[in-house]
Amino acid sequence: MKISEEMEKDAVVCAIEGEINITTSPELRKLFDKFIRSNIKKVIIDFKNVSYIDSSGLATLIEMLQRLKKIEGSLKLVSMPQKIKNIFEITKLDKLFEIFETKEEALKTF
Repeated sequence: MKISEEMEKDAVVCAIEGEINITTSPELRKLFDKFIRSNIKKVIIDFKNVSYIDSSGLATLIEMLQRLKKIEGSLKLVSMPQKIKNIFEITKLDKLFEIFETKEEALKTF
């Protein structure tokens, strides 16, 4: 998994490439810890190049959402390939997360 991050307005946009799984989830959690320590409250995860996500990856995202909500922040997910979107729909996580087609749409909602 490869992660790139950039600031847009006052939000951080993380583009993830590859698989989010039991092996790579700890790396994602470390990144989220850094955001919380830096008091970054607006996070967008770009899924355009994510090929797979497992239950540990989903758990990491849920944990981040909960931590951000505690500090009045928000997490938005964008550019999901259909097979990743299907996982969110099957698990009903599409009701928990704010999911947008594009980063620009998500940025407008902060």
